[in-house]
Amino acid sequence: MSTLPFPLVEDPDKFALERGRKLFAGQSEFVKGVVAMNGLPTPDRLEVCFAGRSNVGKSSLINALTGTKGLARASNTPGRTQEINFFTQGPELYLVDLPGYGYANAPVKVVEKWQRLLKEYLSGRQTLRRAFVLIDSRHGVKPVDAEIMKLLDSSAVTFQCVMTKADKVKANDRQKVLDQVRGALSKHPAAYPEIVLTSSEKGDGIPTLRSIIAHLE
Repeated sequence: MSTLPFPLVEDPDKFALERGRKLFAGQSEFVKGVVAMNGLPTPDRLEVCFAGRSNVGKSSLINALTGTKGLARASNTPGRTQEINFFTQGPELYLVDLPGYGYANAPVKVVEKWQRLLKEYLSGRQTLRRAFVLIDSRHGVKPVDAEIMKLLDSSAVTFQCVMTKADKVKANDRQKVLDQVRGALSKHPAAYPEIVLTSSEKGDGIPTLRSIIAHLE
């Protein structure tokens, strides 16, 4: 059985980059935080969602994508964000910030509630085009990341791996982590066969990710 190599995504051409720039030049606004399926906004546009464990840099990535500092707020208390947060990106797109996962101190009942809500959302949202699973470039795929990937597999939602904090890792160490991540992704049929390398702090990979999102229509 052959496995996909999961290469790093190639740099987009200038036309693709411009399309991404235009999409994210529009205004970004927080819409609402959702704790149950009946609270979801009307599915009147495409949406992409972002999933990641504690301290992976999810809020920083969303803020970097939109160019709006403080749009997605990083909590100092891991596990506080227990809602699915919706943001508009212009009139065409929802950016969806899924509840963080992998919090050692979260009560079992809270974790079960998150998992149930995530499963219902991922399985039932027809306008959802892609999930982006954020993986810390310093640590690679952890068991808790594999759990969310299994959930995406079972929900038949295509997900793409976005490596965060790439600027924090030396080139030699990065290759080891990439090899580990590729091995983990190869076990998941819903995994999109390209990896995006990003640094929200330096801006690396952000135009590429904007371009990818803009071409999901």
